[in-house]
Amino acid sequence: MRTSFFGINVAVRGLYTAQRNLDVINHNINNVNTPGYSRQQTIQVASKPMPLYDGTGMVGTGSDVIAIERIRDEYLDFKYWSESSAFAEWNTKKTALADMEAMFNEPSDSGFNVILDEFFNSLQELAKDPGSQAVRTLVRETGVMVAKYFNSLAVHFEELQNDLNYQIDTKVTEANSLGLQIQQLNRQIYRAELDGNTANDLRDHRTLLIDKLSQIINIDANEVVVGKLPDGRDDKHMVITMSGKAFIDHYEFSRLAVRQRDEKLNEEDIENLFIVGWEDGNRLDIRGGELKGLLDVRDGNEGKNGSPVYKGIPFYIGKLDQFVRTFAMAFNEGFIDNNTNGIIEEEEVGMGHVNGYGIARNEDDVYTGIRFFTMVAEGRKPISSDDFINGATEIDEITNAYKKLTAKNFSVSFDIYDDINKIAASSEPDEIGNIVNLNQLIKMRHNPHMFSEGAPEDFMVSIVATMGIDSQQAIRISQNQHSIVRQIENRRLSDSGVSLDEEMANMVKHQHAYTAAAKMVNTMAEIYDILVNRVGMR
Repeated sequence: MRTSFFGINVAVRGLYTAQRNLDVINHNINNVNTPGYSRQQTIQVASKPMPLYDGTGMVGTGSDVIAIERIRDEYLDFKYWSESSAFAEWNTKKTALADMEAMFNEPSDSGFNVILDEFFNSLQELAKDPGSQAVRTLVRETGVMVAKYFNSLAVHFEELQNDLNYQIDTKVTEANSLGLQIQQLNRQIYRAELDGNTANDLRDHRTLLIDKLSQIINIDANEVVVGKLPDGRDDKHMVITMSGKAFIDHYEFSRLAVRQRDEKLNEEDIENLFIVGWEDGNRLDIRGGELKGLLDVRDGNEGKNGSPVYKGIPFYIGKLDQFVRTFAMAFNEGFIDNNTNGIIEEEEVGMGHVNGYGIARNEDDVYTGIRFFTMVAEGRKPISSDDFINGATEIDEITNAYKKLTAKNFSVSFDIYDDINKIAASSEPDEIGNIVNLNQLIKMRHNPHMFSEGAPEDFMVSIVATMGIDSQQAIRISQNQHSIVRQIENRRLSDSGVSLDEEMANMVKHQHAYTAAAKMVNTMAEIYDILVNRVGMR
């Protein structure tokens, strides 16, 4: 009697199997739009057969679902984490360089060439009427515009450096938050899988967090076998490393931290920039991700003084500083380093503003030896020519004085601010109509020997062109990396993504299986009814 109900047990197994398959399909369909979700499928096998007593063979006992697996290709995950880090780095650089290009605003009606043209055009107007107070005022104001153009650029670069600095702090905080969540998931996954099950949804969530972490900083993530569990399965721990040191080692979590620099890495840096390292004080070598992009743009100065080998903000501020020092020294002193070696020879000294004479209103007026451009001191007040040069008389002493000049503190001298009559147009005293010195100053507009790149506009064009090349490089690499990442994402989706068409087809298949199993239950019930009630079996 006991074995006569064998058929209905087999049919019930079919019901349970079909129902479990439909449950998994239902779960997949509900998570079709869930970020990071991996398609799940059942592992269905024939249940253990039962041998017949007469030795004629073994009869099947139906089917069982022995596991629910998460469809995932680990190789594609590793590949994604690597390429995602590179894409995030260059995408960050692309964005920052676009901001830097906008600061120069070239070509435009308010760019460098227009401002410099207006300054030298005012000098040409002064050559027509050297005694005109209105034209002299115009010369001073256009000179102020030249100085403020560089002041504004320097301030904007410093503001961008400060913004990038706080973005770095934010990204480190985000990385630590992701690390803490992954650590907690490691605990949940490990405990959930001790009985042999697989925590599919928890693993999906962890993988999604690792995806986000890989965009912030370069990582290596692996499940490492550390031994055997009591049931013989491998004991695996999730380990995430950054440049060789464990960020997460199963339950252990080493935080990242930022601290302020003790001293500047570059002369052009603002104060209190952050260093990224481990919370225990050890150094961290960042090789990719958004943090790498931010650090390169914030600190890059072609590798000088240990800075990143990249043309970042300090590099371009340094170029602006070089321009104002060279231009101011040429305009003020007539010093032009034709050999571009930084050492001024006697034959490289010509006529500058300091050699000319202004309009003296009385005998006590100082109307020669005036520098047109100096710098601002504390309180943003321009200093006088004498204070700027500080008694220097030798060529090397004078050139050293100009090393204090930067794009940020560049200014028209207090002497010119105070008295426009000190604009030196004449080469001799008391000759208002003499414009010999003024003509020498006007020639500097197109002096091809002022910079190694050529005239002043050639130097600025080279800066903008260099930045444009860097920006185009970042755009190209970013686009290439984006294509690679998209390709990997598509391959991941083709393996792990949920296809509604496929799930609907599977749903119909298992629905039919469930209907057939239910029909088999009814059929077996009818057989037993006839066997018991009609045949009269006792």
